[in-house]
Amino acid sequence: MKNFDFHNPTRLVFGKDTIPNIGSYVQQYGEKKVLLLYGKGSIFKNGVYDQVVASLQAAGITYVEMSGVQPNPVLSKVRETVQFMKEEQVEAIVAVGGGSVLDTAKICAASYYYAEDPWDFYERKVFPDKALPIYGILTLSATGSEMNSGGVITNEEEKKKWGWGSKVTYPRLSIVDPSVQKSLPRNQTVKGVVDTLTHVFEAYFGGTKNTLMQDEFSEGIIRTTMAAAKVLLEDPSDYDARAELAWAATLALNGLNGLGRAGDWASHGIEHSLSAYYDIAHGEGLSMVMPAWMQYVYKEDVDKFARFGEKIFGLELEDQEAQALAAIKAYKDFLQGIGAPVTLRERGIGEEHLVEMSKNALLRGPLGTLKVLSEKDVLEILRLAL
Repeated sequence: MKNFDFHNPTRLVFGKDTIPNIGSYVQQYGEKKVLLLYGKGSIFKNGVYDQVVASLQAAGITYVEMSGVQPNPVLSKVRETVQFMKEEQVEAIVAVGGGSVLDTAKICAASYYYAEDPWDFYERKVFPDKALPIYGILTLSATGSEMNSGGVITNEEEKKKWGWGSKVTYPRLSIVDPSVQKSLPRNQTVKGVVDTLTHVFEAYFGGTKNTLMQDEFSEGIIRTTMAAAKVLLEDPSDYDARAELAWAATLALNGLNGLGRAGDWASHGIEHSLSAYYDIAHGEGLSMVMPAWMQYVYKEDVDKFARFGEKIFGLELEDQEAQALAAIKAYKDFLQGIGAPVTLRERGIGEEHLVEMSKNALLRGPLGTLKVLSEKDVLEILRLAL
């Protein structure tokens, strides 16, 4: 296990009927005018918008609104939002939605105090020393953005989908009420399940040895997520399963799962390139890329993949390599069983941009820790995903 220094400053408020408290929380911290940031309208259908607005009004908090954050959030929207925030002189952001809204809030919060282009942060030309406070209200559990500092934005002009984060962009407070997620379409729940699992895998299969405590922790998240998925696909309104999945998604990427281990993150890098070229959801991209990555790299740590087969799927084969391969197949079977795509062709993606996507994935440098991937490696993984 590697050394670590862990600190997560986000206050997490979890459970039923917690959203109507947002106004009092903002009031406690002293902000008087906020930006209410959200996506394309689902918060009107599930009642969350009305709860948030009523709470802010009751607490005497002035708010201005910015809507239209899309599932793969884009730089042009960030630029528009930052300009609007500066004109309105807001003091905080209340981000209502899924990971895309929270990711957008983070870069906007840092860019509020920066006079140049927000993309400079992603290019690592500048590093923020302050940001506006962020209050998150989560309506889709998947990315863990409610309790981490990172966010992914697509520069649509340059076809760059990159991640970024800073110690100043952790949400000050996030509210997670699993009950509001019961109205999610089936495919949104599936994408959240895949995203959660892949976040766990990035650390679990990172190649660091002697991490028994962390392996057990990861496996608990994996089993819980899979069990909750099976319940929710039968009964989307099951609160207990919603709560288990929501908490698992938070734990997968709030820092705890990665402690003492290297994170591989190659699958995420490849998926970011994929969805920079094709308008597909992040969870869908990961469900196609991750099994192909597993198949390509499993020989780098046969023992861990065999353990995965035993602890998650109950496999007990005598040959470790055979068990590793069986585990990968079992994971693909699970994905297919919940309706997630496992090949690019299922989403109409062929070979036409594979070479360009392989180059694009490595624009910021090599990918991976279990196996450091070259452009040729990425291309082979994408071909396996076909």
